Amino acid sequence: MASRRWAFRSSIKASDLTFYRTLSGRAANFAALLSLSVAILAACGFFGMTESIAGGQMPRETLTIQSGEKTHTFEVEVARSPQEKSRGLMYRTELPVGTGMLFPYEEPTEIQMWMRNTYISLDMVFIRADGRVHRVAAYTEPMSDDIVSSHGDATGVLEIGGGEASRLGIKAGDLVRHAHFGTASSR
Repeated sequence: MASRRWAFRSSIKASDLTFYRTLSGRAANFAALLSLSVAILAACGFFGMTESIAGGQMPRETLTIQSGEKTHTFEVEVARSPQEKSRGLMYRTELPVGTGMLFPYEEPTEIQMWMRNTYISLDMVFIRADGRVHRVAAYTEPMSDDIVSSHGDATGVLEIGGGEASRLGIKAGDLVRHAHFGTASSR
């Protein structure tokens, strides 16, 4: 660790600071502080990390919902780890039609979600262990810390674009086909 610090310190030369000498007082201090902050963030890998926070790729799988005579197919990211579930769709500015995110849970439980740092309205489709839709929370409020609950035991939540469930006619009792629920199609 000591050698890393020394390498960083020794890489800054007096000639590198020439630009800051041409600025006066506060501006020079601000420019130096800003440059140092950017260098520290880059050294810590922050700029790569923001990409994974904003739109990092999670595993993608196909999920279908049988709603009456119609079958609706979604390409979903699957948030399995606690970190992925915590991040969810935060910081996304769009969610294309036909896509979403599945949050699978091993045991049936009262699931509680929120919309913190989520810029777009979502429909939350709470799914029981048998793969049936338990309830749909439509048009959830972006950036809200209010709890959105399953109002009963569920083993999964599918987040899709706000209003998409209504547009497609997805409702309680519809069958969700996905391996997590043991209902995947046998094609």
